[in-house]
Amino acid sequence: MAQTWLVVGLGNPGPKYAATRHNVGQMVLDELAARRGEAFREHKAGARVVETWVRPGGDKLVLAKPNSFMNVSGAPVGALARFYSVDPERVVLVHDELDIPFDTIKLKVGGGHGGHNGIRDVARVLTTPDFPRVRVGIGRPPGRQDPADWVLAPFGAAERSNLPILISDAADAVEQLVEEGLLAAQQKHHAPR
Repeated sequence: MAQTWLVVGLGNPGPKYAATRHNVGQMVLDELAARRGEAFREHKAGARVVETWVRPGGDKLVLAKPNSFMNVSGAPVGALARFYSVDPERVVLVHDELDIPFDTIKLKVGGGHGGHNGIRDVARVLTTPDFPRVRVGIGRPPGRQDPADWVLAPFGAAERSNLPILISDAADAVEQLVEEGLLAAQQKHHAPR
């Protein structure tokens, strides 16, 4: 029987933040929507959504980009999960991760928030941290740069040249996670490139 998956790309709203490291999760959602020839539209839950399929005849896929700022992502994610009757184990968060090197993707279910306020807020609203996560590595800032400034800055020139591949690989990871499960996705995407 087909299930519904809610895939959420975390980020901040508006053009000021669109190209920043903190919005890489939303960039991945744009790639997933583009692969299906779909455009996001406003949803009453305070997000932009695409309702589509993993593949024809497969599970339903709801792609969502909250209209809220990163640190208060929980309310729209919770509202969407209720609206589509999706349990936390089928809410996939796609987000930036400071503790993973740039150009690296890691997947997991549950665990702590690692100081990521968006993850913290979603876990609070869903009343569990046990949801799948596709973590897109952005690396730590150089020197003594404040991590808050780093995540809100655009990708550097060298990063931008590899960014389309990273986004495509992260979109592949989401699709594989939903279709084949966490272990299969980890085995493919955690392997050295």
